[in-house]
Parts: sequence; structure tokens; C-alpha cells
Amino acid sequence: MITDLDIKKKWFDFFTSHGFKRIDSASIIPENDATVLFTTAGMHPLVPYLLGEKHPAGNRLCDVQRCIRTNDIDEVGDDWHLTCFEMLGNWYLGSCPKDEMINLSFEFLTDKKYLGLDKSKLATTVFEGDKTAPRDEEAYAAWKSLGIERVFFLNKHENWWALGSGVGPCGPDSEMFLDTGKPLCNPDCNPSCDCGKYVEIWNDVFMQYKVKEVGKAAELLDNPNIDTGMGLERIVAILNGAKSVYDVGVFKDAIDFLSTKAKVDYTSNDRAKRSYRIIVDHIRAAVFVLGDKRGVVPSNVGQGYILRRFIRRSVNHARNIGLDTSNFDRLIDIFVDKHGVDYPDLAENRATIKEELFKEVEKFSKTLDEGRKEFDKVLISIEKHKEFAAKNGEKVENIISGKAAFRLFDTFGFPLEITKELASERGYTVDEADYNARFIEHQQKSRTAAAGTFKGGLADSSVESAKLHTATHLLHAALQKVLGQEAMQKGSNITPERLRFDFTCDHKMTPAEIKQTEDLVNEVIAKNIPVKCEEMTLDEAKKSGAIGVFEAKYSSKVKVYSIGDFSKEICGGPHANSTGELGHFKIVKEESSSSGVRRIKAVLEK
Repeated sequence: MITDLDIKKKWFDFFTSHGFKRIDSASIIPENDATVLFTTAGMHPLVPYLLGEKHPAGNRLCDVQRCIRTNDIDEVGDDWHLTCFEMLGNWYLGSCPKDEMINLSFEFLTDKKYLGLDKSKLATTVFEGDKTAPRDEEAYAAWKSLGIERVFFLNKHENWWALGSGVGPCGPDSEMFLDTGKPLCNPDCNPSCDCGKYVEIWNDVFMQYKVKEVGKAAELLDNPNIDTGMGLERIVAILNGAKSVYDVGVFKDAIDFLSTKAKVDYTSNDRAKRSYRIIVDHIRAAVFVLGDKRGVVPSNVGQGYILRRFIRRSVNHARNIGLDTSNFDRLIDIFVDKHGVDYPDLAENRATIKEELFKEVEKFSKTLDEGRKEFDKVLISIEKHKEFAAKNGEKVENIISGKAAFRLFDTFGFPLEITKELASERGYTVDEADYNARFIEHQQKSRTAAAGTFKGGLADSSVESAKLHTATHLLHAALQKVLGQEAMQKGSNITPERLRFDFTCDHKMTPAEIKQTEDLVNEVIAKNIPVKCEEMTLDEAKKSGAIGVFEAKYSSKVKVYSIGDFSKEICGGPHANSTGELGHFKIVKEESSSSGVRRIKAVLEK
């Protein structure tokens, strides 16, 4: 049996032997990134360096990054999809030796010291070219020179990386697939087909272009990069000959445990299997979010909304298999025991994870009772309407509107799955198309940025955001002077228009405290103090008094940004050159974020 630890060791052994420096996983909660709710790829923590900043560890890096992606949440329960996963990644910063990266990818995949895959079972894809950029002949030639017979040219939808806006850094990618042995579904079957013949295992992104205007041809970047990613859970399953990520490792351990507690067996039917898989995936994701150093708690918006959805869906699917939710306690332990070695914050926050998760379980159990009452009211209303319509010779179908179903969800937290189940029992159906349209609209409103998420994702790096980033450091320092050292950052979000800052505090700030905080920040701005950046080891940073989330090993190098003797923080940038560039700092709102955490929203006025 090949374990995830075996693969991690091979990954780091291989890339460090080729001159790549190992860096540690960042938080699963992004810092100062308005484009995404969670860290969805190893790229996100490296945004400043992909945009040109110098990384303290150099220009060749490798890591294993904890990630959460929710765009495929409805697919969870099949053989391969997960919301929470670990991503193996490596980077070339400021150079783009495409053939070298492809050679390294091939070596790691096929060398018996590493993954030892049969190259005859590999297939790869490259960009076919269009008006934006030419056909990627270089990548094609590199793969063919290595003896890969199946190299497919695919379109921009399949083999092109770009920002959501279509403007900015971009480039072709080359994806690697393993042939599962299934027959071709048609003569034109290729890795873009969803028939299951090909399973993606790795992706090399060549960020070598930039687009200045949508629809225009791309131009070469002065400082191109390469970003690669391989899903750890998927490659472990493949190497063990498993048909699903849920058949190996910690997922198998979790499902085996649940099988001893649930009334419905895992293998009894597809519906039960799906419920088991959703529970273990979602509880694991909740553990990673609640246990993170920048952890959030369940709420109705943003990250808290996704977390709430993880937990509530788990409760709902526990009902499907006759599982008492008290068994989530042991499930949490299985995941913390497994991942707490690599991510110590999970082990440190075990008690908090359980406390917050079971608060939500209890709250949702009450919600289900209240929701059933509201559901009955909906049916009574429909039946009355049917009676009235019948008197007028009209016929009303047994359909619960999308509006009514979504109100049950949005107002009372009643899941669509339960609405459909109860409706079916009483001879009704639900207008799911209308419900889904309303749900998508709700999702868009709950996101932290109107721009939404995109493949890979790069944070905003505008001058305005850089100024607000510097203002966030000043705010943090000012709060510690006004409220004490216990006012520690719990999260932040920056757009070009405003900053949002969460911090620990046991009370609502008074008007006097808010004014004092504003005044301290504006005094530093008025002094026009230079923003100084230094590179040092993490141990040196701690000893110097810099504040930050000390996630990495002490041997790692970090950047420390200092603003006179007022503020000193570990940070990746970008920042203003001096405080005089900022303008007037104004707190526009101070409110509760969660228990023991307050939130400030502030702007810079000209």
C-alpha cells in the first residue's frame, strides 16, 4: 500500500534534488485576497511572487498546500471529487524553461524511484492555438521527444490559464492523464471527454503571456512563470489501483468507522454510498476550516456560509444512512489524528473544532424541526390555492415553486434535498430550475468579491490595494495599542475600494476607542514614514518582534515589513512605498464577526 506520506516524501526528495526549495503550506483561509473564499491552489499564497516580488527562498519552490474548492461541491459523492484536498506543487519564478519542466514531470511520473507509471498509459494535452496565442509546438515537441504517443491539441477552454477578467498574465497549460483502460466512447474520444477513460493527474501551467485588452493578441511577459499542481489524494488512489479516492487512506478509515455505526450499509445502494462519501468529505473540510489559525465559524455569508453548508449537508446525509450525529466526534478525531502531524494547528484546535461543529449540528437539528413546520404551511397554502382554482375550472399542478423552496432554505436553513424528499412523499415535485437560479444568485452575493473565483486565481495588485494593505498593518498596530496585545488579526480582505479586518476582542469598540485608533493611524500617515522590507529567518523575525502567523519552519526565510517603530509584520506584500501615499484613514463600520471576534471596515479618503 502506497500512502500519502510516501508520495509527499518522494515529491520533496525529487524536487529538492533538482534545486527546488521546500516551503510550507499556507493557511487554508487566504489573507488579503478578495478573489476567493478559500485557498484553492498552491498558487494563491505565492501571488506577490508570481507578479514579480522576490521570494525569500529563491525562484524554484515546491510544497504541499491544503486547499478547498467548492465549485464541484454537487459532484462530491462520485469516485474522484473532493472539496478539501492537498495539492502537490512546484514553481519556476521569473523564468520559463518549458521543456525542462516537462522533462521533470515525465521523470517523476515514470521513474521507478518515484511514481513508476507506465509511459504507454500516459496521455497529455497542449494548447491548440488561436488568435490570442500560437499553437504550443514547444510543449508538443517536448512530450513527443519523451516517447509519449498520445499528445492532444485542445482548445482554450481545456488548455489555457487566465484571470477571470481575461486581462493580465495568462498562458497555455499542459495536462497529464492516465488511461484507465476503459474503451473509447467514440473515435474522437480524448482527455477532455468525461466518459472516464482518462483521469487527470497533473497540470503544468506556463504563464508566459499577458493580455492588455480582451480580444487582442497576447504579448510575451518579461518575467514568465511556471506553476504546476497534482492532487495528492487522487494520485494515491491511482497508484494503489483503487477505483475511488474514498477507497484508500484516511477516507477509507473514516468510512469503515461509519459503517459500524450507521443503520444503512455503505455498499447497500448508490444513494447510501454517496451519503457516506459526502459526510467524510464535508466533515474533513470543516475540520480544516475550523482548525485553521485564521479559522472562521459558521455564518450566513462568505467562508462561514460554506462551512455551515458542509456541516448541515453532513447532518442531512447522516439521516439518510441512519447515523447518529454524535459519531461526528470520533470522525473529527480520525481526521485530526491523521492531518495534525503536517498541520499542527488542527491538533492545537481540536477542542474548538468539536465545540463549533456541534454547536452548528444542534442548531441545524432545531432548524429541521422548524423547517418541517414551514414546509407544511407551504403545502397548506398550495392546497387552498388548488381548491380556489378548482372552483373556477382551473387546474393547478402539484409543484412547489422554486421561490418557496428557496425561502425554506434561505430563511429557515431547510435543505433542498429534504424539501424534495418530503414533497415526493406527498405527491409533489419541486421547481428545481427556478430554485437553482435563486441559489446561484445567493451564492454570488455571498462571495467576498464581485469578480468571483477563476481558474488558479490571482489577487488584485493595484496601487489602491497596496495602499490599503499598508493601512491594514497600521490598523493592526493601532488596535494593539488601543485594546492591548490580545487584539490579534483573525483575517482580512482587501479590495481596491476598502479593507476589512477581523481581530480578537471581547467587546464592541466604543466611539472613543474607534476615534483613538483612527487618530493613531492618521498620525503615522502624516509623518510619511517609509515602508521598509527585510528578509530574515522566521526565528529572527520572531526575535525582532514581528507579528504574524508563524506557520513555517524556523529555517524558512520570510519578508518582514516595518513602518518606523509603529508596525512590524511578516507579510508577502505588496505595499505602498511610504505612509504619506495613503491619504486619510477612516473607519466606516465596526461590528461583530463571530464569538470573540470583531470586524472593522475602513477606507482611504483622498
